[in-house]
Amino acid sequence: MKYNLLSLVMLVLLTSLTPKDLFAQGTVTGKVVDGATKEPLPGATVVLKGTEKAVPTSLDGTFSLQVDDANASAILVNFVGYMQKEVSIAGLNGKKNLGSILMESNVTSINEVLITTNSYAIDRETPVAMSTITSEIITEKASNQEFPELLKSTPGVYATKQGGGFGDSRINLRGFQSENVAVMINGVPVNDMENGRVYWSNWAGLTDVTKSMQVQRGLGASKVAVPSIGGTINIITKTTDATKGGSLFYGIGNDGYNKVGFSYATGLTEDGWAFAASGSKTEGNGWADGLEFKGYNYFFNVSKLINEKHTLSLTGFGAPQYHGQRQTRESIQDYRNAPQGLRWNSDWGVKDGEVVNVEDNFYHKPQISLNHYWTIDESSFLSTAVYVSKGTGGGGGISTDRSLNVDTIRTGDQYSPYDLDQMVDINRNSVDGHARAYRYASRNDHTWYGALSTYQKSINANFNILGGADLRYYKGVHFREVYDLLGADYHLDNSNVNNPNNRARVGDKISYYNDGLVLWEGGFLQGEYTDGTLSAFVSLAASNTSYKRIDYFQYEEGNQATDYQNFFGYQAKGGANYNLSENHNVFANLGYFEKAPFFNAIFLENKNIINKDAKNEKILSYELGYGYRSAKLNGNINLYRTSWNDRSFTDVITGQSGEQFFANILGVDALHQGVELDFTYQPTTKLSVRGMASVGNWEWTNNLDKITVFNEDRTESEDYGPIYMKGIKVGDAAQTTAALGASYSVLDDLKFGFDYNYYANYNADFDPTTLTEPGMKVWEVPAFSLLDLNASFKFNIAGLKASLYANVNNVMDTEYISDAQNGDDINDEDKNGDAIGSSVFFGTGRTWTTGLKINF
Repeated sequence: MKYNLLSLVMLVLLTSLTPKDLFAQGTVTGKVVDGATKEPLPGATVVLKGTEKAVPTSLDGTFSLQVDDANASAILVNFVGYMQKEVSIAGLNGKKNLGSILMESNVTSINEVLITTNSYAIDRETPVAMSTITSEIITEKASNQEFPELLKSTPGVYATKQGGGFGDSRINLRGFQSENVAVMINGVPVNDMENGRVYWSNWAGLTDVTKSMQVQRGLGASKVAVPSIGGTINIITKTTDATKGGSLFYGIGNDGYNKVGFSYATGLTEDGWAFAASGSKTEGNGWADGLEFKGYNYFFNVSKLINEKHTLSLTGFGAPQYHGQRQTRESIQDYRNAPQGLRWNSDWGVKDGEVVNVEDNFYHKPQISLNHYWTIDESSFLSTAVYVSKGTGGGGGISTDRSLNVDTIRTGDQYSPYDLDQMVDINRNSVDGHARAYRYASRNDHTWYGALSTYQKSINANFNILGGADLRYYKGVHFREVYDLLGADYHLDNSNVNNPNNRARVGDKISYYNDGLVLWEGGFLQGEYTDGTLSAFVSLAASNTSYKRIDYFQYEEGNQATDYQNFFGYQAKGGANYNLSENHNVFANLGYFEKAPFFNAIFLENKNIINKDAKNEKILSYELGYGYRSAKLNGNINLYRTSWNDRSFTDVITGQSGEQFFANILGVDALHQGVELDFTYQPTTKLSVRGMASVGNWEWTNNLDKITVFNEDRTESEDYGPIYMKGIKVGDAAQTTAALGASYSVLDDLKFGFDYNYYANYNADFDPTTLTEPGMKVWEVPAFSLLDLNASFKFNIAGLKASLYANVNNVMDTEYISDAQNGDDINDEDKNGDAIGSSVFFGTGRTWTTGLKINF
């Protein structure tokens, strides 16, 4: 009887407690993001299910919802272009952070077609090693950094500013230079068609309109016939913002840095139109001497959801710019001796009391693309893009006749700028008006047309097939022109066999004049399988690359053009990802491909001499990876191995006097292997910690019988050999890197962050002609580490939302060598461990920027 009475009392108590303890009461917080890009979705609506109570997400995608309805058990998240998401809040008692709520795009969303067609990798699904940088991170940390530098805390990445000029940054991925890293903007490849390089100054300012940037290391998930050896960098612009509004930005920084910009988006209107545009102007003096710059950036997109089946999107962008350069690496001792210290730059001068950027770069490369997205039926989809890019510009320099040593004509000692007024006096005293010194511009204009088309068909719920075509036409026009005669009447040029005594005036072509034509016809076929925890793909691709050279100076009319030289390449790759549980996943990929050598490997010594020994490059790569996901900790670890045989490339060798030589290197083999680790940890809603470590072992694996070296005007050559490269470390990038960073929200609207980066096992780039004896080594650059700080504060001005950003890079003003070229005395070091004869760029010292952004 006693136990029955006790049971009855407990039953009454439990029943009375049920509404309070089993249903939600308290505060729910979280962050709404795109499921593919992890990009925050501002303006999403979070509704308490079964009620009319709702709150919008803020600019960073976060929300806070007070729950006082005892019957509420879930929230509903809605956003234009995405499927509604229901999230349980059962058992809420107090505060509950739901973390990141991943939204899936619906089939008619512009964002969805962008992700589908732009080869974007999906976490725990695509079997590749990847890192994604969102626009939120870019906005907070861009400062005066460029695209490559924003990736410096990514495993396998080494990025520097090189000489420090605006847009002169470079990136190496797993030890591969940019010519072997596929870079795409909205799915359109931008690597130079002749040499594969990426000139980041062409895209300076595009960070303002970047929606997200993803690095896929290794084989990548590219759906076009672009073989990526080191990896793929996908840049997705803010093609269409779902939220109507705009912003104004103004920023300042060290050394006269000044930036002003705007953006505006209509959002997706009820009748299916969307328009977005932005523009900016950036200028400053540069951190080192003679690096003045001025750059502009413009972007626009017009999109139309015609109906449920068809969408059109027109996008255009460009970044015209002019900037001074520091092209000449100097010896370490010369930097020590220079009054300017590390800011010394020997490549600028003074004329009429004004700064003259003797070494400079000027370029404008607008790109326009028209995309059509067609949902044919419930199981098939077709996307097609046609694009055009027309680049014009080049880089300057100074030239003198052999009787005049230009380095002696300075305003003072060897660390002083060029005295161009003295050069003018020398020219005016010339007997016949011939220029003994003049300034020139090396031009590289081009026209590029392309078309990309991808068809996707769902065979059933588990299996998709994709096929596509990648067609390109490229014409590069290369010549040197007289830029400034420095008081002379003409420059006598004998390089043109059709005009051997050319008295060239300003704007006339000299030294060389030739066209490079490249045709590309590629296609791919891919099968994708998904079944709950397993996703896998197999891909086949093929391409034909055709090269043709037309030389207007070295050959007489009627004999100036070569036939097209054709190289057929192909690739086969596959991979699988298996989700062991909600927390654990493993993946593997394997690929083999052959790719055409670059243009300069086909035509020897930059003449119409066909290289009969040119071979396809052969690459075998495989990778294993493991991932862990939880509410607070995400982590990845992967192992990779890439062997590269019959490599051909043109290496640029800079002599101590600044003169450039080009080494035509064929038949080189290399092995790149290593391990990469990265993680993010969020113990609380206020604190986020991230880190990475990357250890590589990259070596050349064979010796060479000989190489050919020719000078800058491509008229003289010399053979060297044998060259002992076997066992030499691949230079030009740190093989060991590590990073640790954190951000902490002191208040809801005030956040501080830091990034610490460490670099070691960095071997200097080297002149192969110096490796003439077995057992020689390349100088290892001293290890170094850098610390960056950033802060952001959000507030309201006259009812408008505003953000204040501040960045300090290289806070400790660390002195370090960022780029190094081995000298002739390859094994000799001084008492400080510095390589004797090596030439270097020291990295940029402490810099700062601050900016105000007002949203409307």
